Amino acid sequence: MKRFLLAAATVYALTPSTYAADAAPKATAMTGAPIVFFDIAGPDAAKLKTFYSSIFGWDIDANNGIKTSKLEGTLRQDPPEKIIYIGVPDINAALAQITADGGKTVMPRTVIPNVTIFALFTDPAGNRMGLVEIPKS
Repeated sequence: MKRFLLAAATVYALTPSTYAADAAPKATAMTGAPIVFFDIAGPDAAKLKTFYSSIFGWDIDANNGIKTSKLEGTLRQDPPEKIIYIGVPDINAALAQITADGGKTVMPRTVIPNVTIFALFTDPAGNRMGLVEIPKS
């Protein structure tokens, strides 16, 4: 093992420009790059599958793959965390079902005038998530 490491170090020392180029950040134009994936973790995937499919009607396949519609996001200055906000027509009804299915309300329905109506909850695994009230279409 030591010989391999020494050989690798020697190769690197002889040709640092090759490795330096690989390590350098590549300048790319990522304008408007969309969020294309999310995952929700917990110790019991079957329980989470039942929770999210029964409350939000998500179609979750046999491999636990989830497909939803368009995602939008925001950045904010707060302690580090990631929250997925799920659009529902009635936050209070959703929170009642969340509580009945093993989740907990963290912040009840909150109105920010001319901006949004939202709430926060935790799923049965303790993942903190959000709800946004959207009008029925």
